[in-house]
Amino acid sequence: MTKPGYDTVQVGDLLPELVLPAVDRTTLALFGGASGDHNPIHIDTDFARRAGMPDVFAQGMLGMAWLGRLLTQWVPQACLRGFDVRFQGITHLGNRITCSGRVVEKVEADGERRVRVEIQTANQYGNPKIVGEAVVAF
Repeated sequence: MTKPGYDTVQVGDLLPELVLPAVDRTTLALFGGASGDHNPIHIDTDFARRAGMPDVFAQGMLGMAWLGRLLTQWVPQACLRGFDVRFQGITHLGNRITCSGRVVEKVEADGERRVRVEIQTANQYGNPKIVGEAVVAF
């Protein structure tokens, strides 16, 4: 794909998807260590079960990090002007997450040409886990 630019990006364009391997315990432990999120609900099966969950599950911020990766594989990080998400569902062990995005608006703001992009993570069944939007300047 050629480098995106304001004149070449159109409303409706899709970002190249980011397809991730199945969520496993190692990923959760490594992200917990890297992020400082040591909540036992993400690493301790017994704790998660006492909380009414079938097993541990992914940190919400892990999903947001994946969306950040989706965006920065499309444009440099310095182009990001906004990045907001809403958590829609739990990402369970074994979920295979796909991150996707779609350009929904082209605008000029604060002297910059920008696009607004809807973004989401979804599991292998198409169930959204995180939805949001980003604003990118060109």
